[in-house]
Amino acid sequence: MYDDRDVVRPARARFLPYIFGGITGVSVALVVVMLLMTQRGTDGGARPTGSPEPATYRAAGSTPSSQISEQRRNAIVTATEQVSPSVISIMGVYRVRTRSYYDIWLNRFYPGQIRPQATQGSGFIIDKRGYAFTNFHVVRDAERIQVTLSDGKQYAARVVGTAPTYDLALLKIDGDDFPAAKLGNSDDLVVGEWAIAIGSPFGLQLADTQPTVTVGVISANHRDIKQDENSEQIFNDMIQTDAAINPGNSGGPLINAHGEVIGVNTLIFSSGTGANVGIGFAIPINRVSKVYEELVEYGRVRDVWVGMSAIDITAQVQTALNLPSESGVLVQSIEEGGPADKAGLKPGDQIIAINGVRLQNRAHANRVIFGSGVGDTIDMTVNRKDQLLHFKVTLAERPGDI
Repeated sequence: MYDDRDVVRPARARFLPYIFGGITGVSVALVVVMLLMTQRGTDGGARPTGSPEPATYRAAGSTPSSQISEQRRNAIVTATEQVSPSVISIMGVYRVRTRSYYDIWLNRFYPGQIRPQATQGSGFIIDKRGYAFTNFHVVRDAERIQVTLSDGKQYAARVVGTAPTYDLALLKIDGDDFPAAKLGNSDDLVVGEWAIAIGSPFGLQLADTQPTVTVGVISANHRDIKQDENSEQIFNDMIQTDAAINPGNSGGPLINAHGEVIGVNTLIFSSGTGANVGIGFAIPINRVSKVYEELVEYGRVRDVWVGMSAIDITAQVQTALNLPSESGVLVQSIEEGGPADKAGLKPGDQIIAINGVRLQNRAHANRVIFGSGVGDTIDMTVNRKDQLLHFKVTLAERPGDI
């Protein structure tokens, strides 16, 4: 028999796909609308109070730029920014004659080849007119000098004057209106205070004109040292620091936390490989200032003259002259009309102290006077026949015939 239900069931089955399709389409449409509304709320809608602008979105844990200056800026950062524009990288070019081993037999006929060589170091501008200081050993024998500022600008420079005794050289950069460093006072340094070394280690081999900054402390003051045990030169009254000073840093400034130059980086003690071991030395800026005045005005550093000769006091000398001690030095002779003569010193005087520093021997006396200039006055404490006397000696320029 034929049942009408057999006709109805196929008709309902025909509409089921359309029903499910409609439901699915509506669901997808609702999801899309919700996503669009969410995106609109993120990009253009109202933003919750305190939420960051799109330009300031950052990785988790990073610091907003508005807070970097507060959290990271310190005295060292500020001091570095103040001095860096005045720091220069120096390249000195000179010529050397080279010969091979076999040229020894041909010297009278073959003069050899002349090849350019270069030295690299650092320096800093001390006057906006373009005067800059560096170490003497950086520009010694240089026939041509080129300096590069931190902004990448390059200039020619020439040597105005040198003070080899102090390992200092004054340069004049072609041009004017340069950024000059502010000078501090190296006489009031405190052991343990911040010390910042700025310079161009390894010259421009790093392909960057920005100076390098290293930080440490003032380790000691008034150090007398030799660069090595075989060296005859003694660097007197130096500043010691553990701020890293590397090859190429020579001549650069050592500054304090106020952005003031307190010394000129000069040498280091290093390991056998040449690596820095945290012992560096700088020339005190007060001495540099005196050298600057001498070189600008006279073109040289005038030799000081005390106008006397002195000897060490041995046990035999002490006994023969019945002196109270072996310390100090004994005045042997006085130059007539010289500074010591004008001050009132006499042969046989025992100089016990200079400027309040008790003397050990003649070498110590020379180190105490070291760095004094023409016109400076030193105070001498003298034992004369068991009487303690004080004399003010004004240093003069050494006569040309002495």
